[in-house]
Amino acid sequence: MGKIQAWIGEEMAPVELVEAHRQGLRHRAVSIFVMDGEKILLCRRAAPGQDAPWESTCCTHPEWGESAEACALRRLRNELGIEGLYPAHADRVDHRAELGDGLVEDELLDVYIAFARPGMRVTPDPETIRATRWVGLYDLAAEIRRHPERFAPRLRFYMQHHIDRILPALIR
Repeated sequence: MGKIQAWIGEEMAPVELVEAHRQGLRHRAVSIFVMDGEKILLCRRAAPGQDAPWESTCCTHPEWGESAEACALRRLRNELGIEGLYPAHADRVDHRAELGDGLVEDELLDVYIAFARPGMRVTPDPETIRATRWVGLYDLAAEIRRHPERFAPRLRFYMQHHIDRILPALIR
């Protein structure tokens, strides 16, 4: 990955992702939820030597000079082999979390929703994605309450604080 978009003081500058997390710099990020009815496509990243937590369909950081929407489309294509979807901007939220080992995630997140086409194929890149699964929204909420450690902090944050803003049509 190239450099991401982070704020240094009042100015946005290109910064290496690991440096943004080491220094706790506020930076741009993108999350995408691919939906099939009320089911959400979750992903588990391929992390060497560990069992990564479940996350939204894609979560990433726009590269320097890249728009959030272009980033969302790129990651759907590169990580999951998904093309032809048109993610809609659902919300922009602030998220800050301690990641451990002195790393801090301080993100301004653009959240997108995309709806699966009938018969859509998901072909994960095995070097990036270890597993995928479709889960109902209410089942996901219940599972997060019972086993929060199985889910990425960002996904828990969405479900606990912003689900009514991100997926309002599904929770009515």
